[in-house]
Amino acid sequence: MIVPASSPGPTPGDAHAVPDELYAWLEGQSLDLIDRKLPPWVRRCRHGVQVTSHVGVVRAPSGLQIEILPKIGKALDAGASEARGLLLRMLRCLQQFSHLRFGNAQLAADNMPLLDVFVGEFLRTVVAVARSGIRGQYQTREDDLPALRGRLLVAQHLRRNLVRADRFHTAHDEFSTNRPENRLIHTALRKVLGTARVANHQRLVRELLAVFAEVPVSHDPDQDMQRVQLDRNMRTYREALDWTRLILQALSPTSAMGVQRATSLLFPMERLFEAYVAKHFQKQLPEHLALDTQVRRHHLVHHGGAKWFELRPDMVVSQRSTDVLVLDTKWKLLDAGQNNGTNKYGLQQDDFYQLHAYGRSYLGGRGVVALVYPRTDKLDRPLPVFDFPGSEGLQLWVLPFCLKQAEVLLPQGWEWPEDGLAG
Repeated sequence: MIVPASSPGPTPGDAHAVPDELYAWLEGQSLDLIDRKLPPWVRRCRHGVQVTSHVGVVRAPSGLQIEILPKIGKALDAGASEARGLLLRMLRCLQQFSHLRFGNAQLAADNMPLLDVFVGEFLRTVVAVARSGIRGQYQTREDDLPALRGRLLVAQHLRRNLVRADRFHTAHDEFSTNRPENRLIHTALRKVLGTARVANHQRLVRELLAVFAEVPVSHDPDQDMQRVQLDRNMRTYREALDWTRLILQALSPTSAMGVQRATSLLFPMERLFEAYVAKHFQKQLPEHLALDTQVRRHHLVHHGGAKWFELRPDMVVSQRSTDVLVLDTKWKLLDAGQNNGTNKYGLQQDDFYQLHAYGRSYLGGRGVVALVYPRTDKLDRPLPVFDFPGSEGLQLWVLPFCLKQAEVLLPQGWEWPEDGLAG
């Protein structure tokens, strides 16, 4: 929770006091997002404003940066630097970041704000492009020239130069670095110049801008993104363009639709946790089992020949095209001590309905479905198994995921389906 510094009385233990100007801007953002019916990353609460389930960094118009880090204090007993490091590791598990190298970002996360960490990684990749040489390509150009060059366009020449004997209207190939990939990088460098606060980053940006000085900026980044061509000659551009896309999309819809625009790099925490668990849980599987994510093989009902209400579990484990285990991840802290009919460990009834539907559709009503939550001191082992009356062959487990060891904690005596082809 975030409260204004001028609020009367002591600041609550879980709250952060910020300057009144910044608080007013955050409050305005929350109201504006509601008015525009956009997914809010910040919302008003009883005593202040609260960030929803997003992580990353937001830079307010005043220049102040707000870091929104994973709430891992209870899960790791760790501070801000560990939370930054976890966020970077989680980002690498997202498909669009899977091939990125974060270089010294893990070390830098201990010493500088998160936005500057991202800027530093972007600059590192652009330096690699500059060292390998900016790639150009031949482009056909039409122009009136004082000497014949290339191919004379007779019809256009007669129309334009009938009384200009000293001019030839030609079409010729010209080698140019003015291509979409270079324009995008140049545009991102311009954007970073106004964002970077670290002296070394500012110096490096100016040096790189000199390298790209002959390349114009992109006037339509979205269109240029669609024109990107990464052939073998452009391999050094791949990582730089991924960071470029991230930088140029920093004015995200979740934070840029307000009256005042703000630079932001925000990521849904649920999605990060899901990708992180999937990547590491796959390493725990025996070789004969395969893991798929965001599977879309079944629907809840069929109606008039149409399929309605798609069932999309986070993870499905299969054995030679036969589904044997379905899992959903939840970024929420449970309390195994709240073992009563009122609190129910902090579990949500809707999640159980959802998993039951998954089990009936994907497993035929027999097998195991699981909910995966972050491991904490209050959830350090799997909860006792849940049974579904009327679906006696279907069980649900609540499993902790250890963020330190990066593994799902399985129940004692857990047995994987045997490989029918073994032996």
